[in-house]
Amino acid sequence: MKHEQLWAPWRLGYIRGDDAVEEPPRAEPVWLPGADTGCFLCRDAASPADDRRNLVAWRSGRTLVVLNRYPYNNGHVLIAPARHLGRLDELDAETHGELMQITTRVVGILERSMNADGFNIGLNLGRVAGAGLPGHLHWHIVPRWNGDVNFMPVLAGVKVIPQSLDALWEFLSDALRSAAS
Repeated sequence: MKHEQLWAPWRLGYIRGDDAVEEPPRAEPVWLPGADTGCFLCRDAASPADDRRNLVAWRSGRTLVVLNRYPYNNGHVLIAPARHLGRLDELDAETHGELMQITTRVVGILERSMNADGFNIGLNLGRVAGAGLPGHLHWHIVPRWNGDVNFMPVLAGVKVIPQSLDALWEFLSDALRSAAS
Protein backbone atom coordinates (compact mmCIF):
# COMPACT_ATOMS: atom_id res chain seq x y z
CA MET A 1 0.00 0.00 0.00
CA LYS A 2 1.39 3.38 -0.99
CA HIS A 3 1.48 5.98 1.79
CA GLU A 4 0.86 9.63 0.87
CA GLN A 5 1.48 12.64 3.09
CA LEU A 6 -1.26 15.27 3.39
CA TRP A 7 -0.08 18.75 4.36
CA ALA A 8 -2.58 21.22 5.86
CA PRO A 9 -0.67 23.16 8.57
CA TRP A 10 -3.17 26.01 8.94
CA ARG A 11 -5.70 23.54 10.40
CA LEU A 12 -3.64 22.79 13.52
CA GLY A 13 -4.89 25.82 15.46
CA TYR A 14 -8.47 24.85 14.72
CA ILE A 15 -7.91 21.19 15.65
CA ARG A 16 -6.21 22.13 18.95
CA GLY A 17 -8.84 24.74 19.70
CA ASP A 18 -6.32 27.57 19.96
CA ASP A 19 -8.10 30.83 20.58
CA ALA A 20 -5.09 33.11 20.75
CA VAL A 21 -2.25 33.10 18.26
CA GLU A 22 0.68 35.43 18.89
CA GLU A 23 0.98 37.84 15.97
CA PRO A 24 2.95 40.99 15.23
CA PRO A 25 1.10 44.25 15.98
CA ARG A 26 -1.66 45.28 13.63
CA ALA A 27 -2.32 48.67 12.09
CA GLU A 28 -4.64 50.84 14.19
CA PRO A 29 -8.20 50.17 12.93
CA VAL A 30 -10.46 52.97 11.78
CA TRP A 31 -13.85 51.68 12.88
CA LEU A 32 -16.93 52.29 10.75
CA PRO A 33 -20.05 53.73 12.41
CA GLY A 34 -21.89 51.03 14.35
CA ALA A 35 -18.93 48.63 14.30
CA ASP A 36 -18.59 45.89 16.89
CA THR A 37 -14.93 45.87 17.99
CA GLY A 38 -15.21 42.16 18.84
CA CYS A 39 -16.38 41.22 15.33
CA PHE A 40 -13.66 39.93 12.98
CA LEU A 41 -15.51 41.28 9.91
CA CYS A 42 -15.75 44.75 11.47
CA ARG A 43 -12.03 44.55 12.30
CA ASP A 44 -11.30 43.51 8.71
CA ALA A 45 -13.38 46.41 7.36
CA ALA A 46 -11.56 48.83 9.69
CA SER A 47 -8.05 47.63 8.83
CA PRO A 48 -7.25 47.90 5.08
CA ALA A 49 -3.50 47.95 5.81
CA ASP A 50 -3.86 44.40 7.19
CA ASP A 51 -5.84 42.92 4.27
CA ARG A 52 -3.36 40.15 3.55
CA ARG A 53 -3.03 39.16 7.22
CA ASN A 54 -6.81 39.27 7.63
CA LEU A 55 -7.30 37.33 4.37
CA VAL A 56 -9.38 40.11 2.82
CA ALA A 57 -9.07 39.39 -0.90
CA TRP A 58 -11.12 42.39 -2.05
CA ARG A 59 -12.94 45.37 -0.60
CA SER A 60 -14.99 48.35 -1.61
CA GLY A 61 -16.57 50.99 0.59
CA ARG A 62 -19.59 48.71 1.01
CA THR A 63 -18.42 45.08 0.78
CA LEU A 64 -15.63 42.65 1.68
CA VAL A 65 -14.48 39.33 0.24
CA VAL A 66 -12.71 37.37 3.00
CA LEU A 67 -11.19 33.89 2.84
CA ASN A 68 -12.65 31.49 5.39
CA ARG A 69 -9.84 30.58 7.83
CA TYR A 70 -11.39 27.14 8.35
CA PRO A 71 -12.67 26.30 4.87
CA TYR A 72 -15.09 23.50 4.07
CA ASN A 73 -13.48 23.24 0.63
CA ASN A 74 -10.72 24.92 -1.32
CA GLY A 75 -11.83 28.41 -2.40
CA HIS A 76 -14.34 28.89 0.47
CA VAL A 77 -14.89 32.64 0.88
CA LEU A 78 -17.21 34.97 2.78
CA ILE A 79 -18.96 37.94 1.16
CA ALA A 80 -20.01 40.55 3.72
CA PRO A 81 -21.15 44.13 4.01
CA ALA A 82 -18.42 46.36 5.45
CA ARG A 83 -20.86 47.70 8.06
CA HIS A 84 -21.97 45.62 11.05
CA LEU A 85 -25.47 44.64 9.93
CA GLY A 86 -27.19 41.51 11.17
CA ARG A 87 -30.49 41.62 9.27
CA LEU A 88 -31.35 41.68 5.58
CA ASP A 89 -33.78 44.57 6.08
CA GLU A 90 -30.88 46.70 7.37
CA LEU A 91 -29.14 46.63 3.96
CA ASP A 92 -29.63 49.64 1.73
CA ALA A 93 -30.31 48.99 -1.96
CA GLU A 94 -26.78 49.91 -3.07
CA THR A 95 -25.09 47.56 -0.59
CA HIS A 96 -27.54 44.76 -1.36
CA GLY A 97 -26.88 45.15 -5.08
CA GLU A 98 -23.12 45.24 -4.61
CA LEU A 99 -23.19 42.12 -2.41
CA MET A 100 -24.98 40.21 -5.18
CA GLN A 101 -22.68 41.62 -7.89
CA ILE A 102 -19.51 40.59 -6.05
CA THR A 103 -21.01 37.17 -5.28
CA THR A 104 -21.62 36.69 -9.01
CA ARG A 105 -18.08 37.89 -9.82
CA VAL A 106 -16.44 35.59 -7.24
CA VAL A 107 -18.46 32.56 -8.42
CA GLY A 108 -17.40 33.26 -12.02
CA ILE A 109 -13.73 33.60 -11.08
CA LEU A 110 -13.75 30.39 -9.00
CA GLU A 111 -15.67 28.50 -11.67
CA ARG A 112 -13.25 29.49 -14.46
CA SER A 113 -10.00 29.26 -12.52
CA MET A 114 -10.65 26.26 -10.27
CA ASN A 115 -12.96 24.35 -12.63
CA ALA A 116 -15.61 24.12 -9.93
CA ASP A 117 -18.57 21.94 -10.95
CA GLY A 118 -20.99 23.72 -8.61
CA PHE A 119 -21.30 25.90 -5.52
CA ASN A 120 -22.99 26.00 -2.17
CA ILE A 121 -23.92 29.61 -1.44
CA GLY A 122 -25.49 30.23 1.93
CA LEU A 123 -26.46 32.81 4.52
CA ASN A 124 -27.27 31.77 8.09
CA LEU A 125 -29.58 34.28 9.78
CA GLY A 126 -29.37 34.02 13.56
CA ARG A 127 -27.42 31.71 15.85
CA VAL A 128 -30.22 29.11 15.87
CA ALA A 129 -29.85 28.90 12.06
CA GLY A 130 -26.12 28.20 12.34
CA ALA A 131 -24.65 31.71 12.21
CA GLY A 132 -21.34 31.69 14.05
CA LEU A 133 -21.28 35.48 13.79
CA PRO A 134 -24.98 36.38 13.98
CA GLY A 135 -24.54 40.16 14.19
CA HIS A 136 -22.72 40.59 10.86
CA LEU A 137 -24.31 39.27 7.69
CA HIS A 138 -22.02 37.15 5.51
CA TRP A 139 -22.62 34.76 2.65
CA HIS A 140 -20.54 31.60 2.33
CA ILE A 141 -19.41 30.62 -1.17
CA VAL A 142 -18.13 27.03 -1.22
CA PRO A 143 -16.89 25.62 -4.54
CA ARG A 144 -17.82 21.96 -5.15
CA TRP A 145 -16.46 19.31 -7.51
CA ASN A 146 -17.87 16.00 -8.66
CA GLY A 147 -16.56 13.43 -6.20
CA ASP A 148 -15.27 15.97 -3.66
CA VAL A 149 -16.72 13.89 -0.84
CA ASN A 150 -14.38 10.93 -0.60
CA PHE A 151 -13.28 8.47 2.07
CA MET A 152 -11.33 11.05 4.15
CA PRO A 153 -14.32 12.96 5.59
CA VAL A 154 -16.56 9.89 5.62
CA LEU A 155 -14.21 7.44 7.38
CA ALA A 156 -11.57 9.61 9.02
CA GLY A 157 -13.52 12.79 9.75
CA VAL A 158 -10.81 14.77 7.90
CA LYS A 159 -11.22 17.17 5.00
CA VAL A 160 -8.16 17.76 2.84
CA ILE A 161 -7.74 21.27 1.42
CA PRO A 162 -5.10 21.23 -1.34
CA GLN A 163 -4.23 24.94 -1.45
CA SER A 164 -2.79 27.18 1.25
CA LEU A 165 -4.80 30.20 2.33
CA ASP A 166 -1.88 32.44 1.33
CA ALA A 167 -1.82 31.03 -2.22
CA LEU A 168 -5.61 31.38 -2.49
CA TRP A 169 -5.45 34.98 -1.19
CA GLU A 170 -2.77 35.86 -3.76
CA PHE A 171 -4.73 34.36 -6.63
CA LEU A 172 -8.20 35.63 -5.67
CA SER A 173 -7.16 39.17 -4.74
CA ASP A 174 -5.32 39.51 -8.10
CA ALA A 175 -8.30 38.11 -10.01
CA LEU A 176 -10.78 40.40 -8.25
CA ARG A 177 -8.62 43.49 -8.84
CA SER A 178 -8.35 42.58 -12.53
CA ALA A 179 -12.10 41.96 -12.81
CA ALA A 180 -12.88 45.33 -11.19
CA SER A 181 -10.69 47.24 -13.65
